[in-house]
Amino acid sequence: MTYIDKLAWIHIVDKKVLITRSKGKDTYYIPGGKREENETDEQALCREIKEELSVDLNRESIEYVGTFKAQAHGKAEGVIVQMTCYAVSYVGELAVSSEIEEMAWFEYKDKEKSSAVDQIIFDWLKEQGLIN
Repeated sequence: MTYIDKLAWIHIVDKKVLITRSKGKDTYYIPGGKREENETDEQALCREIKEELSVDLNRESIEYVGTFKAQAHGKAEGVIVQMTCYAVSYVGELAVSSEIEEMAWFEYKDKEKSSAVDQIIFDWLKEQGLIN
């Protein structure tokens, strides 16, 4: 098996999860991305969220949420994405940037529009009573 190591920002407001869609794509993803060489989780997450949503994460508020694995969307069978998720507060105004075309707030019923690993995360968030 091949693993894709990604980091994600779990941001919940009014029991809805912040989610994004890249330009030219039809699938939604929890914001975040892959780490660059020698980056820590915190460094990679802060960089990706700044690139995608134009906000600065408050590093001192970062909290580990969980790590989730599933078949990677649009990749060959056996390519697994491992998503390490964090909750963290931010400074600034959320605005799409870089490769992001749209941001939205998803409830549990919207999960089918997201990737396989995100659907597992939605299931977990629902079980925890964190989303509607």
